[in-house]
Amino acid sequence: MQSRSKVAVVTGVGRRRSIGASLAVGLARDGWDLALNYWRPYDDRVGLEGNADDRESIASECRALGAAVELVPGDLSDPEVPAELIIRAAGALGPVTGLVMSHCESVDSSILTTDLESWDRHFAVNARATWLLIKSFAEQLREPAVPGAVGGRIVALTSDHTVHNLPYGASKGALDRIVTAAAVELADRGVRANVVNPGPIDTGWMDDATRSRCIGATPAGRLGTAEDTADLVRFLFSGQGSWMNGQILYSNGGFKVG
Repeated sequence: MQSRSKVAVVTGVGRRRSIGASLAVGLARDGWDLALNYWRPYDDRVGLEGNADDRESIASECRALGAAVELVPGDLSDPEVPAELIIRAAGALGPVTGLVMSHCESVDSSILTTDLESWDRHFAVNARATWLLIKSFAEQLREPAVPGAVGGRIVALTSDHTVHNLPYGASKGALDRIVTAAAVELADRGVRANVVNPGPIDTGWMDDATRSRCIGATPAGRLGTAEDTADLVRFLFSGQGSWMNGQILYSNGGFKVG
């Protein structure tokens, strides 16, 4: 078993059938200790497939791979929670050098049906929390001893979906700009920051018609999986991925390219 000195915070790890779960397991395989954030009231409110023991199940799988794991509940719409999450992870596991943001608020509505409360909550979770997590993450990083060395890695998940999902898409657009700004503004701390757009991944929200339509729009001939997304994030978190910085990367099998 390799020596472990890498600590990552991963948000959005509330359900077994999720990108967050695959990210956690993949990073555990690669030698990362993990603080896994979730917020059960959101999972229950959205009503996607899940069990009460999903979080412990994911944590147990990661621990079986040798990872130290902390489960950290927290509502990221609360502006105090992002800093608390980073501080708790660092206190329990050591300095945090990886941050993966796979959390979201996503409730369908359009220009005429979105209300102010929904708009504000989408931006609080998807944009403001992203900024506050990155800020707290950067504040506890040490400047690399060697110029050009990697001091910390950030990846956030985004989406192009906007029509009839307006506050989600608009807030994800803000997320893109926040993360790509971090690649430049935090360069002195050795940060590598990238955004991944995984395209449509069936984590329990698709019906048969949606599934068929998405497959038809994907030249690769299948839906993407949570593992496909995790594979790219694992690469970005590896030494081989260290030259990738400030990018919005599409990992979607060519979805809607044609």
